[in-house]
Amino acid sequence: MSENRPQRVRVTAPPRPGAAASAFPVARELDEQSEVGEVFLSSLIRSQLRLAVVVAGGFGLILLGVPLLLAALPQIGALAVFGIPVPWLLLGLGVYPLVIVSGALYVRSANRNEERFQDLLDDA
Repeated sequence: MSENRPQRVRVTAPPRPGAAASAFPVARELDEQSEVGEVFLSSLIRSQLRLAVVVAGGFGLILLGVPLLLAALPQIGALAVFGIPVPWLLLGLGVYPLVIVSGALYVRSANRNEERFQDLLDDA
């Protein structure tokens, strides 16, 4: 039964002149770990580090602002809403959403940096 079946043949298009190079030059530079590849990679690392420092610094400033606010206005520490002290509300309802928002912004921006780097690799 298998003797009657014709042999399968793969049909492909003919190669076009000047279609696409087999490897991207920037990707090749990265693979070969040349100086140019190191420059591209260090640029990505610097941008990711800068983003991390900015997000952590902004988060730290806002987080440091809560104790400074309570020290500057001690009457806030004596207030309570529904039996819960206002400083606890500031920390519980103010800081945790800030952590989530900071994390989401960081992830979105880090992905954007990586997409730009990937576009650089794809375009070259």
